[in-house]
Amino acid sequence: MRMSAVIRTPCFHLSALFIVTLLLATFYFRSLLYSPLFSRRLHLQRLSHDFLEQNLKDGTNSLKRFQQLVSPGANNVSVPCNHRAMESLKASQEGSRTPLIITIVTTRRRPEYHYLLQVALGFLDRLNDCGTKCSGFKLLVCNVDPLPNEHTDACLLSHLLPSVARHLAGHVPEAPNRFEQEKQDYTYCLSQALKLYSPEYVLLVEDDAVPLRDIFSAFFHLVQVRFPKEPLGGGLYIKLYHPERLQGYVSPEPMRILEWIGVGGILGLVFTWLYTIIFHRPRFSWLIFVALTIYAMLLAELAGRHYQLELRRMSPALYNVVPATECCTPAMLFSKASAQRTLEYLEGLECEPGYAKDIALYKELGKRKERAWALEPNLVRHVGMFSSLRGWYEGEEPKLL
Repeated sequence: MRMSAVIRTPCFHLSALFIVTLLLATFYFRSLLYSPLFSRRLHLQRLSHDFLEQNLKDGTNSLKRFQQLVSPGANNVSVPCNHRAMESLKASQEGSRTPLIITIVTTRRRPEYHYLLQVALGFLDRLNDCGTKCSGFKLLVCNVDPLPNEHTDACLLSHLLPSVARHLAGHVPEAPNRFEQEKQDYTYCLSQALKLYSPEYVLLVEDDAVPLRDIFSAFFHLVQVRFPKEPLGGGLYIKLYHPERLQGYVSPEPMRILEWIGVGGILGLVFTWLYTIIFHRPRFSWLIFVALTIYAMLLAELAGRHYQLELRRMSPALYNVVPATECCTPAMLFSKASAQRTLEYLEGLECEPGYAKDIALYKELGKRKERAWALEPNLVRHVGMFSSLRGWYEGEEPKLL
């Protein structure tokens, strides 16, 4: 067979397409943090350093904003905590309707990054953007630091926002380990949100989860359109964050495999149509369609599912609501009834290394035959690279992956 005839065959076209795509993808996708082709050696240190630098800048700007609100004209002024009795906070809420209470669980971290202030400022800005639709929403700071008066960022916010402190009123029994301590802190903050506000919904966020611009438009779509009859569709919670590095198509989650096949099928049809036009093929070929579907699936995975999820931000109607997995808890949405059930479940178990609160809560779902959901794409940005649970990082800068 002549070379010119070989070049005109679909087998040659498709082989060349796969080879060229793999070569180009290896070059272009190696700088994408959440692509399987990402080059840690070439780009991870730079991206991690840039992330920390931006985080430091955002923290400094947040501190200046709040200091100006508390002490106009003064800079770098530490203020004492403004502890108010819980009864006075509760009395101020009597008779008022609270559709959503946003509760920030906070303890001391690396002080120069001001994680708590970044999160609080993010929510205040989002509430301001939302306008009258969010006028009934409330923001509560829950300080679970063992020495609450030394959590300077929480003390600063206590002059502007309702605040509670777990360790203020007296001795709190010490937990047997840090994972159980974190669970107890979490249940305390969830219970205080319910007691003080009796809200329809509780958004419990950790102090390193900065809200994105679409968080409230997504919330309204969830509760009014996706689950209009029963809060959260009867689910125990909705996760608003899942680590980007765990969002790939190649995973043990059946829904993602089906989504991957669907993406490949749609793009495969488009590619097949383009192929028949470019090469003047007389009719549809199933073999070409299957090959181009596999090609599209490979391309989608190499590019990174995270970046494709970002396209869904065009409209809340495009967001995915999928069954939840066990990791993680930076931002969790509860209904009033489901929050009460969650407290009951968590108070009946003890966490330990390898059995943190997110894993424990997920396993309780299976035992009790309940459901929980996750929303994609993420509605918060996780900025904390210094863990309060595992201690402050010393020495070399932490990495994004």
